[in-house]
Amino acid sequence: MDIVREIALKTLYKIDKEEAYSNIALDENIKENKNKLDDRDTGFISEIVYGVTSWKLTIDEIIKKYSKLKLKKISPWILNILRMGIYQIIFLDKVPKSAAVNESVNLAKRYGHKGSSNFVNAILRKVDKKDYESFAEIENPIERISKTTSMPVWIIEELLKENDIKKVEEICKASNIKPKVTIRINCLKTNKEELENLLKEINITFQEGKLEDFLILEKAKNIEQLDLFKQGYFTVQDEGAGLIAKIVNPKPNERILDACSSPGGKTTYMAELMEDKGEIIAWDLHPHRVQLVEKNAKRLDIHMIKAECQDAMIYKEEYKEKFDKILLDVPCLGMGVLKRKPDIKWKRKAEDIKEITQIQQNILETCSKYLKPKGQMVYSTCSIFQEENDKVIEKFLKNNQNFEYVKISKIENRSKIQLYQNDETDGFFICKVQKK
Repeated sequence: MDIVREIALKTLYKIDKEEAYSNIALDENIKENKNKLDDRDTGFISEIVYGVTSWKLTIDEIIKKYSKLKLKKISPWILNILRMGIYQIIFLDKVPKSAAVNESVNLAKRYGHKGSSNFVNAILRKVDKKDYESFAEIENPIERISKTTSMPVWIIEELLKENDIKKVEEICKASNIKPKVTIRINCLKTNKEELENLLKEINITFQEGKLEDFLILEKAKNIEQLDLFKQGYFTVQDEGAGLIAKIVNPKPNERILDACSSPGGKTTYMAELMEDKGEIIAWDLHPHRVQLVEKNAKRLDIHMIKAECQDAMIYKEEYKEKFDKILLDVPCLGMGVLKRKPDIKWKRKAEDIKEITQIQQNILETCSKYLKPKGQMVYSTCSIFQEENDKVIEKFLKNNQNFEYVKISKIENRSKIQLYQNDETDGFFICKVQKK
């Protein structure tokens, strides 16, 4: 039995039936079996899990083409075995079709019955790359984009409210790009030149990031197991997320509120930019997420962060006009990080937009009261929907005449940035306002 594909199958089942998050389910299953796996195995499991999760809609369309049984009538185990097989045949050139078919049939024997393995064998032998290529010929543009990029129709329709069809297709294609591993140098402990030399010593290749404190690692695996990570020399962080902390423009000895802080990537970057001088109050709703912020700060040897369990929608009188700057990286639908968390597109629904924007509005209204006069506040999301971005901030400014847009920086002449996920970053919205 191929243990590597079996671990991938168990992870996909967990994501499907227990609604587990793909990254958490994958980490748990790999840790459980780490003594049986090498780096290559781990990489292949990740490839299958993220690949199948990303391309599920497209793969299921191919299953429908060849299966007389409806998808909901197929056992979840067998359905995921089919998805794994089709993903390998269509998207993984390095895996011979015969290996993909045979290993899938072997899994079906174990997780189904004789009829199941025959069913899997019959379907997979018919599948080839042309099944995917044929979707490009669909005339209806929304259906074509949906099936060629594996994107739910409702997301495409939402994006079409503010973008033309060409831009929407680009956005959807980018959601399937394999994300790069980007790290942020902890300048409290080291500097760029020293860290680059240390990485070279352990044969990790890299290139410069766009932001000065960032490096893009090439072919890096198990980064968080490196001694350099454990010793706090760097943090794994997307450059778009790092840009948000830079735009807050935190200065030493300021008092800053990070109202939705976990796991603490932006919080700790602000602390590093402040040279660990001053105070950052970091909130999160759940105790275990507050602990993540504390754990990150401890690893990076940062002492100025005070992490608290607090609902950012509930007003606290003692913090009225107490902060020089505020970061509101609010909960959102997460459509800007699909290449890292592909399961989001299957868990979210169009009706979730109304609920999440109400939460965002409440956090903005409540936390704005904590800002000193002339203080600045950054509102950000990892979303690409205007409903969660421009429209939320516009409504806030309309209701709060004592706030106004302010330039993002002395160099940047704008007050808002919308990043779409691409080769270099995830998708983010960043906006800066000031209290008059």
